[in-house]
Amino acid sequence: MSRFRIPFGSPAPREDAAAIRAAIERVVSSGWYVLGPEVTAFEAEFAAAAGAAHAVGVGTGTDAIALILKGLGIGPGDEVITTPLSAAYTALAVMMVGARPVFADIDPARHTLDAAAVARAITPRTRALLPVHLYGQAADMDALMPLAAAHNLSVVEDACQAHLATASGRPVGTIGIAGAFSFYPTKNLGALGDGGAIVTNDEAFAAKLRRLRNGGQTNRYHHLEPGMNSRLDEMQAAILRARLPYLQAWTHARRSRAAQYRAGLAGAAVHVPCEFDAGHVYHLFVVRTRSRAALQEHLANSGIETLVHYPVPIPRQPALANQQPADCPEGNRACDEVVSLPMHPWLSADDVQDVCAAVCAFHEE
Repeated sequence: MSRFRIPFGSPAPREDAAAIRAAIERVVSSGWYVLGPEVTAFEAEFAAAAGAAHAVGVGTGTDAIALILKGLGIGPGDEVITTPLSAAYTALAVMMVGARPVFADIDPARHTLDAAAVARAITPRTRALLPVHLYGQAADMDALMPLAAAHNLSVVEDACQAHLATASGRPVGTIGIAGAFSFYPTKNLGALGDGGAIVTNDEAFAAKLRRLRNGGQTNRYHHLEPGMNSRLDEMQAAILRARLPYLQAWTHARRSRAAQYRAGLAGAAVHVPCEFDAGHVYHLFVVRTRSRAALQEHLANSGIETLVHYPVPIPRQPALANQQPADCPEGNRACDEVVSLPMHPWLSADDVQDVCAAVCAFHEE
């Protein structure tokens, strides 16, 4: 049990519990646990939900990014431009294929890659842009796609926090060459363990990714090219199939609670970032304050759990020191100020009202 009256999240099964139990029993009884009918079916179902022609199930969202880059032939000597404000796994995926992550600063209002900063970061070694659809809101794809086209760059979308999100009406993950999704248990669509998927509209690229996730095999024990071992297993695929039919309703609930937050926090001593696109799916609901520690303590004293996504800019992570990362002042400021309030589909209207009241009672130091 959480010590908080209003916990941050709630990843345990709810209305989907019976369907999950049935899915687990189906897989256990089948005796087929890797790359079987559950994965094939989930790939088709998730592709349809994501508005893509193809989906490829993989081990994690990190692997999804790395496999896309590998499939594009990106490796040592190449650069990939990405954001300083994300989970570090975005940049680590670039390093997994031997390429160098280059950081361009964020738009401080949108919290995603700033196209002008990206333009300044492009060099002759740049091969791809890796925007992150952060917190459930799409990056500024209307600005980034023409920039990529002008410099002949691939666009790889990190959509790990953006299941069913859209950018100007287009499904995220389908705007660039491919999109990476994570099914970590706390995601909008979560497995009961690790899992990920790649979506793409390119049939030949999807076929290549299916080889690469399975060691580059064309058939058993015949390896056409060096690949990875990153396969969504049958159990997690079946669980995701059980949960996927609920995703639309869960997304609607998140948007409803976000609208309530926005109304209830009007006039509060925190900054509420704008919703730039109606396709925002609110994986997280983030506010900003220069008195973050004090706000978190104030809310904890009211029985409200909060988290920080993310406290350390990726360029300042020790793991990135050898990449000679550029400093990103706007990203640094965001990492010092962001606070994530409770957000999940089962958050009640009364809970949101209580959180808003507590935030409104707070005054910055």
